Amino acid sequence: MPLDPALRAKILASVEAGFAEQIAFTQEMIRFGSLRGQEHACQDFVFRALRDRGLTMDRFGMDRAAIAAHPGGAPFSDEHSDAPIVVGIHHPREEVGRSLILQAHVDVVPTGPEKFWTHRPFDPVIEGDWLYGRGGADMKAGHAANLFCLDALRRIGLQPAATVYVQSVVEEESTGNGALMTHLRGYKADAVLIPEPEEEMLVRANTGVLWFQIEVRGVPMHVREMGAGANAIDAAYRVITALRGLEEEINAEKVGREHFENEAHPINLNIGKIEGGDWASSVPCWCKIDCRIGLYPGVSAESLARRIEDCVRGFARQDKFLANNPPQIDFNGFYSEGYVLEPGSEAEAVLGRAHEGSTGKPLKSFMTAGYLDTRVYALYDKIPALCYGPITENIHAFDERVSLASLKRITGTMALFVAEWCGVESIEG
Repeated sequence: MPLDPALRAKILASVEAGFAEQIAFTQEMIRFGSLRGQEHACQDFVFRALRDRGLTMDRFGMDRAAIAAHPGGAPFSDEHSDAPIVVGIHHPREEVGRSLILQAHVDVVPTGPEKFWTHRPFDPVIEGDWLYGRGGADMKAGHAANLFCLDALRRIGLQPAATVYVQSVVEEESTGNGALMTHLRGYKADAVLIPEPEEEMLVRANTGVLWFQIEVRGVPMHVREMGAGANAIDAAYRVITALRGLEEEINAEKVGREHFENEAHPINLNIGKIEGGDWASSVPCWCKIDCRIGLYPGVSAESLARRIEDCVRGFARQDKFLANNPPQIDFNGFYSEGYVLEPGSEAEAVLGRAHEGSTGKPLKSFMTAGYLDTRVYALYDKIPALCYGPITENIHAFDERVSLASLKRITGTMALFVAEWCGVESIEG
């Protein structure tokens, strides 16, 4: 049942009343440089924040065997984080509403050279409507909103009338194993809401993602005798050209795929990192390239991995040097499938009403060509998986920033959504 207009206004006013505190909390989170493997202190901060709000706490690590046995699990590498996952659980006095997972991640991507930032990456500066800082937009602003949408209800003497799991995960930016681990731990609800930076829209479709590394060997030689050697970096560029051909082949397969066929280039291959060689005057004998590619919903990660292997090995057989020195391929991160959120769920209808109540505009949906943890809940729990969050700029780039006005609006939306989806009861019995 839609919320009473008076209650809706009261909830939005409460969000406004707590927003300065919410901004300060978000800034505190940004100050933690929680790069991959360095999320421990930030997760401790989150643990204390949830515990201080009276939630029942759970803190646990990755179960490598369980993740490896699951079709949605990604391979572990030496860089895989061992930081804990944190879950705070709200239990109502009487379970009469629908349960909910509110999830966010604390891991952030590297900053790149700090000299290209207007402000230091982990120094959260506000200029006008924008809050700057690495990880602020993706997605510590949304993370804080998970807590403060519940605070907005508490401030007016209310709490959800259903179980709510507030989940803080790691490895969202590299494997997706953190969200999968909460699933394997047994946490499940009637719906999930993840406030990633999605421009105040609902994600309707999402690509899967594969990470892989290709290592090419060469034959070292002094450059005066270059013709007698084999340049591994040059060979790696030839392999990249072959992969670009596969990328275009896959993009041509968008025809007939709803949510993708009208996109100019829905599947992107990114050569994200390249390193090789040891000396400017020596023919390089090694080169490694780290790659990321998307895949359509309904396509298995395993099938695309086989295509990548076939592409690289097929090219190598035709290459004079690589035919006898085939590249090595290692799938070393994301191994995840995409999903489509089918319209018509009650959870989406509730989010639509909440969004309109907070912003005054109808809720729009769109396809986003990047990894989202909502895939775990859409594919394996088969529950409404809602990804919706604030307007941002420059995520994964210099001067990452989030709009504060938008953050307030989506926090209002979230508070209204929780109130209608879960129902509310008075804190005092």
